[in-house]
Amino acid sequence: MDASLPYASSLCGACYEVCPDAIDIPEVLVHLRERVVEGGPATRKGEKVVLKPAKGHAAERAVMRAAQWAFSHPGALRTGQRLASRTRRCNPRRLPGPGKAWSAVHELPPVPCGAIPRLVAAHERRNVDVKSRDVVLDRVRRALADVTNDGPPYDRAIDRSYLREHGERTVEQTVDLLAENLADYRAIVHRTDAEGLPSLLARLLAQHGAETVVVPPGLPAHWLATSDAVRVPDRSDSGLPQLETSDSVVTGCAVAIAETGTLVLDGGPDQGRRRITLLPDHHICLVRVPDQVVSSVPQALERLDPARPLTWISGPSATSDIELNRVEGVHGPRTLEVVLVSGEVR
Repeated sequence: MDASLPYASSLCGACYEVCPDAIDIPEVLVHLRERVVEGGPATRKGEKVVLKPAKGHAAERAVMRAAQWAFSHPGALRTGQRLASRTRRCNPRRLPGPGKAWSAVHELPPVPCGAIPRLVAAHERRNVDVKSRDVVLDRVRRALADVTNDGPPYDRAIDRSYLREHGERTVEQTVDLLAENLADYRAIVHRTDAEGLPSLLARLLAQHGAETVVVPPGLPAHWLATSDAVRVPDRSDSGLPQLETSDSVVTGCAVAIAETGTLVLDGGPDQGRRRITLLPDHHICLVRVPDQVVSSVPQALERLDPARPLTWISGPSATSDIELNRVEGVHGPRTLEVVLVSGEVR
């Protein structure tokens, strides 16, 4: 676990609402933050270290002690609330000292008019319980409000005579384009044949320092025959802690798209469930060349079953925090290695 990753989210809960696997990501992040505070094994800049229990900043500890005292003295809390409400017009628009840079690009929230308990009670009376999913579905319904049932069928309602791929390429050029775009997404690309696959996988796992590796039920056993890593089978009773502490995962894929550098997993026997490719920090994905490589998204959609759980992967998991700093490994593996395997793979 990287000590900075649990703090790369605002814990607003939107990720949990839209997660197709209903993974309670905020709860997982809170658990990981607790582990960082308590100390113990962690990963910092790619190296395994042991964190000391966090004591927190002196100013932060002082603020928390003041808050503890205020909340344990109701009279003082009510007085502070009334004073803040009556002096709300005097609140500064910019913070001094270290907070000056932050407030230069952020607006300080105004102090609400009224005591906090009364505001909470008013909010509860309004019974505001709107989820992001409900908002999106409402917009979809309004957008389809003028669509009639007597119109043309869906497959003919929209002109789909657009280009199926950009330019003409040979098979070798398509595979090269896939490798180029994968590398552009910061994935690590390897090439081998079926005979050299087991030794390559063993070397990649050893270089990553993987002691445990998650394997889907349909992954051929001889692929990992020369690796010393302990296999963690993907079973229905596998808990999140077991997957979370696993070092790596090895899967196949359903199709790879050259123009976008995207790998698509559909939960097949050699791919397993979606969550095994989200929790381990290191993902090795095998692509059979040229059978599983297509040029464009339209060609990929023709091969995929929309009823299956599709996972579209374009490089390692990456996001940006509120300051637009790139953070990798928040919603999936921090390291993605793609092995392009030529020849007949069994």
